[in-house]
Amino acid sequence: MEETRGASRVRPRASIGLALTGLASSLLMMCGVGSAMAGEETVNAFATWVGRGGTFQTGPKDMTFVGSLVGRMYAESDKGPVAFGRITCPAMIKVSEDGAQRGTGHCVIVAGDGAKIYAELTCAGAFMVGCDGELKITGGSDRFEKVTGQGPALVRSDQRIITVQSEVTSTDEATGILYLRGFRYKTP
Repeated sequence: MEETRGASRVRPRASIGLALTGLASSLLMMCGVGSAMAGEETVNAFATWVGRGGTFQTGPKDMTFVGSLVGRMYAESDKGPVAFGRITCPAMIKVSEDGAQRGTGHCVIVAGDGAKIYAELTCAGAFMVGCDGELKITGGSDRFEKVTGQGPALVRSDQRIITVQSEVTSTDEATGILYLRGFRYKTP
């Protein structure tokens, strides 16, 4: 096994998948901060995440990352960032030879009281730059049972560890941030 640390030998497929998972985290925060108020709200939120998974060669020049992102969510308030809960997102990212990436993730955000928000993340971007897309709420439980919303999501990853398993597979680990700026949601 060969282990590569840092961004110098990192292949695009690993960081893409991890970045995507980060996006879903921000959504959880936003919904939790204004959940006590009925009506439409706009919030800024972010999540710090750790992503783990594997990257596989899935075509002559294509790679696919399959893994998950797990992290903590925070919402911006007048007093600074406020912890909201945690996020988990299984994700799949396709990376082409030129470094372009496209991915999807299906996330669950769990608030401190156990209430859940389910969301879908879609994302497109470039390796070593990040992934921009949208996070859309698809359902919820308890106090979030009827919450709806969507908004822009930015995913950025930084540190990566890639362990080559064979000429067509590797295991990957990365850290990063998911940022939701101007995320709009509605509670009944």
